[in-house]
Amino acid sequence: MATTIYVIIEANEVSSVDFSQVCEDSADTVRYNLDRDKALVKFEGSTPSFLDGKTQYTHSQIKTILIDEAQGWHIADTQAYLDSL
Repeated sequence: MATTIYVIIEANEVSSVDFSQVCEDSADTVRYNLDRDKALVKFEGSTPSFLDGKTQYTHSQIKTILIDEAQGWHIADTQAYLDSL
């Protein structure tokens, strides 16, 4: 099974995402932070070219970011969301 990699991008970059290369299938299924200025995408396998040079996170690293309210990704039901990753 391939490892899932997570990448945080600027919200204005979502329009340049090739959804055939990431796990999300449209801009509507991308997770945005509370300010809606950042978005989270994930992929498996080779890094899509439009994500080259972006910081990549493991599952445990992204969980730490998502549960930290100071990071701006707070979720009301954190565990349910994390289980869905």
